[in-house]
Amino acid sequence: MKIVLAGAGDIGFHLAKMLSSEQHDIVLIDTSESVLEYAATHLDVLIIKGDSSSVDILRNAGIKSTDLFIAVTTHESVNLISCILAKRLGAKQTIARASKSEFVQKEQKQIFVDLGIDKIIYPTQLAAFEIRRLLKLSKVTDNFEFEGGKMSVLGIVLGETSPFIGRSLREMDELYPQMDSRPIAVLRGHETILPRSNTTLRINDHVYFITLAKDRDQLLRIIGSDKKEIKKIMILGGSGVGLETAILLEENYDLTIVDKDKENCKRLIDKLHDSLVIEADPSNIELLKEEGLSRMDAVIAVTPNSETNIIACLMSEQSGVQKTIALVDNTDYTHISQRIGIDTIINKKLIAANNIFRFVRKGQIEAITSLHGVDAEIIEYVIRQDSPLTEKPLRELNFPANGIVAGVIRDAESIVPNGNFQLKVNDKVIVLAMTSSIQKVDDLFR
Repeated sequence: MKIVLAGAGDIGFHLAKMLSSEQHDIVLIDTSESVLEYAATHLDVLIIKGDSSSVDILRNAGIKSTDLFIAVTTHESVNLISCILAKRLGAKQTIARASKSEFVQKEQKQIFVDLGIDKIIYPTQLAAFEIRRLLKLSKVTDNFEFEGGKMSVLGIVLGETSPFIGRSLREMDELYPQMDSRPIAVLRGHETILPRSNTTLRINDHVYFITLAKDRDQLLRIIGSDKKEIKKIMILGGSGVGLETAILLEENYDLTIVDKDKENCKRLIDKLHDSLVIEADPSNIELLKEEGLSRMDAVIAVTPNSETNIIACLMSEQSGVQKTIALVDNTDYTHISQRIGIDTIINKKLIAANNIFRFVRKGQIEAITSLHGVDAEIIEYVIRQDSPLTEKPLRELNFPANGIVAGVIRDAESIVPNGNFQLKVNDKVIVLAMTSSIQKVDDLFR
């Protein structure tokens, strides 16, 4: 597939990295020579310096033969105009990054499609959706559900008291033979490990378990992460992600929003109905304590300052808050959350890039999701008629070493398979694959 990307910032670079690893032909356009040079030395892409809203630049990029044009510059108007021009000049599909919520409203969708823009992404809203999802279970860092919750992937950091510390996966199976749950990925520092039967777990390992619905609560009890409902939430920062998050959460949670800007507070009061809005500095921990920080079940720090968000979450943990989420602008920070004591660190640019990546791969697969900090994807496939994957047990298939068949949904039955399991037509198969192996896994399921 030929893909032209306008914008080589964090979103564009991360997206180009993921797409180029799958052998797509990538052309990267940007007005900054320095970011293009960096991209050229780190990625297998063709670079073009210039304004993507220029017809000449688009033609130089070969837009007429382009399968997908993606505009993710920091300028909304440039993205919209670039997509409209790209579609008129021959691009088959276009995606634009926007910075206003009105552009992603359902009633606006057809207008943009008529103009030539197939999909608009709004990173601020995507970050708010991610926060809402992360709040579902208080003691897990991630919670992904498949087939309406029949099967889940839970991210859990192993503390000192976890019974899994120092045990191999084989020993865990022997200890809990009736429980259909198992680790499918381990994040240890910056290293992603696909665990095997002899893999031994350590303190502070960030482990992703696949589990059936019937075993989820038991897994959380065993691991020391009993589910506790979140009711009271304090949001630090009331503009952008803070406002979008508050709108999403207000109906189901008791919210307190803290922002130091008077105009932001007025906007929050106008948009919200049952939430408490406090005009104060979110970095003033003593003031937050006076406003009931210790009584909160969760703190979501989404101010424009990454360091303020990180420090506020650390102090919230010390005050007894059970769930903390920090928004950061620096993509390097996304790997350090558990090591410094924060439940989850999110970056809206990476969330946006991953969302576009899933859109690009849609049609080949049923579903795809990313794990925070993990160099792998969880992909759901359906076994088609005449698939060679049905001919042998899993252990005899030529499956990539950097991939795991994590779960199978067969009709109404959910299964965590072993090596003797054999796939059948129409099985829904949940696979975890390292980024380097995704193409090989795709080829197997086609």
